[in-house]
Amino acid sequence: MPDETFTLPGSVTAYRWDPAGPPVAVLQLTHGMGEHVLRYDRVARAFTDRGFAVYGQDHRGHGASIRDTPGDLGPDGWPALVADIGVLTAHVRAERPGLPVVLLAHSMGSFAAQQYLLENSAAVDAAVLTGTAALDVLEPALDLDRPLDLAVFNAPFQPPRTDYDWLSRDESEVDAYVADPLCGFGIDPENTRAMFAGARRLADPAAVGAMRPDLPMYLAVGEQDPVNGNLALFDVLVRRYREAGIKDLTTRVYPGARHEILNETNRAEVVAELLAWTEKVL
Repeated sequence: MPDETFTLPGSVTAYRWDPAGPPVAVLQLTHGMGEHVLRYDRVARAFTDRGFAVYGQDHRGHGASIRDTPGDLGPDGWPALVADIGVLTAHVRAERPGLPVVLLAHSMGSFAAQQYLLENSAAVDAAVLTGTAALDVLEPALDLDRPLDLAVFNAPFQPPRTDYDWLSRDESEVDAYVADPLCGFGIDPENTRAMFAGARRLADPAAVGAMRPDLPMYLAVGEQDPVNGNLALFDVLVRRYREAGIKDLTTRVYPGARHEILNETNRAEVVAELLAWTEKVL
């Protein structure tokens, strides 16, 4: 569990995990839709064991930041959620001056990070996107006038054992997600539309080209993750970054893995490779 809980502006609950000694760097976590950042405790501890301080917040409408209805981000909630990434980074910079900051963003968190980095790529020292894709390409397949039903991604896995088999091959991880009352919901329609509207900017070469070209980026996904559409939507995202001139772009596709590669059957391999990359680029 985290070593400290604190509150950011907007009544956003955040957490800090501390290493045993003085930290050498910071990992900032940005979680996905219909979950919360305490699910990343195992990842946080893997990084604190290597000397990292780890920070993360429960997004608006998620985890301890839920006001009334899970998934309700509030008025103008999506742009505020994107901006919250920078709010936490500023808190980290004030609390840990001089330390490099690595942003690790998963799924919806990666979509927020994609949008955040368009104007703020200088705010972090490296960025990791997992469970990610070119979100704007996915938009035509979804009904944005209704709350997003995450179970729609389960269609490729028949016959299903649960509505969330798409998350991981590890049944115990899926069962823990299903049993968690703070998991398994989409965000409200207004902010779903805002999320997709913001994603369209990633299709603009000029917008992506405004990012600093020397930002180290690591994009990692599961081969069987339905969010990336048999890797088609992942390949679009990678191509956009490469064509924009991002010089230090590493990609990793895990054969057979599903959406939550950090909770997959080969999660030890995933975390070990992520740690190795992070320590190399800092």
